[in-house]
Amino acid sequence: MLYYLFEYLEQQYQLPGAGLFQFITFRAAMAIILSLLISTIYGKRIISFLRKKQMGESIRDLGLEGQSEKAGTPTMGGVIIILATLIPVLLFAKLDNIYVILLIVTTLWMGAIGFVDDYLKILKKNKDGLQGKFKIVGQVGLGLIVGCTMYFHQDITIKQEIVKDATQEEVVVTENTTKKAEFLPERKSTKTTLPFLKNNEFDYASLITWINPDYIKYAWIIFIPFVIFIITAVSNGANLTDGIDGLAAGSSAIMVLTLGLFAWVSGNIIFSDYLNVMYIPNSGEMTIYIAAFAGALVGFLWYNTYPAQVFMGDTGSLTIGGIIAVIAIATRKEFLIPLLCGVFFIETLSVMIQVSWFKYTKKKYGEGRRVFLMSPIHHHYQKKGIHESKIVARFWIIGILLAILTVVTLKIR
Repeated sequence: MLYYLFEYLEQQYQLPGAGLFQFITFRAAMAIILSLLISTIYGKRIISFLRKKQMGESIRDLGLEGQSEKAGTPTMGGVIIILATLIPVLLFAKLDNIYVILLIVTTLWMGAIGFVDDYLKILKKNKDGLQGKFKIVGQVGLGLIVGCTMYFHQDITIKQEIVKDATQEEVVVTENTTKKAEFLPERKSTKTTLPFLKNNEFDYASLITWINPDYIKYAWIIFIPFVIFIITAVSNGANLTDGIDGLAAGSSAIMVLTLGLFAWVSGNIIFSDYLNVMYIPNSGEMTIYIAAFAGALVGFLWYNTYPAQVFMGDTGSLTIGGIIAVIAIATRKEFLIPLLCGVFFIETLSVMIQVSWFKYTKKKYGEGRRVFLMSPIHHHYQKKGIHESKIVARFWIIGILLAILTVVTLKIR
């Protein structure tokens, strides 16, 4: 809202300094500062409110050291993250930008699913919370919304780089950026980015057009299920990672800041050309949302690091996963998720391995066997006697290394 106010003041009254609000970097800086202030200052009040309403976590006895001490710690702290993200976004972002709208919808949608789950667990004393099938339905529903919007909305386009050879009249499509770069008009596309490959663009439509080129109009049949799968997988991965103090919030902050770099580069015609990255018009506006979200996560860590004063609950973890997935899809970097979100991926994989091996050995030998002492894998290390603060710090280091490798993919082809 402030963006539109200062735009009006600049146009009508030439107010000094009002033009700063035209710069994405300035608004992103303001958003991250405000979100940090909201999450740290008002976070304490929200925690007190949750404690007053007896929104305490009921802890199952898993035989982990220090586990019983966490009983009664307020949960549903994801509300802090949501409020600290949305308030700066409403103030500093262009609210008519389709990418910003998608992220707001994602936040409210996934936040609502997580809130219902936490509500049933705490106030209704239902230890299982919202049934898994209803969570999946909610995630699939969001995937449909995001997938259909990404495919059909007229404002979601890309620009393909072209190069004119000075000695020829015709236009030559090439990746040689040493010549004078130009861009074709904006167009709809189901292209995305494949890491580590020279010709690093992949078109979802190619999975069906090889049968018949005319089938390109049915590319949505391929694209939308991919979007649904990505959103479901990443949101569940974030949910599984939220098992010890500070792990999910800290790891997510690293991932989000990396995606913020991609969003800014992809939305900047100069830097996207220089780095040979797909130029996505209007996507740079996501930088404001990402900055606010990163600030909210870091501010939440003030109260969530060991020993945690509040847990994010499913209200936070499902929302975090959904937002990360949608940003990756919107910046056409979803194939980087296994690398960038490697912490989520490892946590999810450890559960899948544990459950699969247990079921297989139980069927074959009559007794279930385990690969890990406990899954997700962070509990395995707890069982080995490593303090959870050390586990979290090491996972953060792994997350930073993966983020650096992800950024390096911009130039490794």
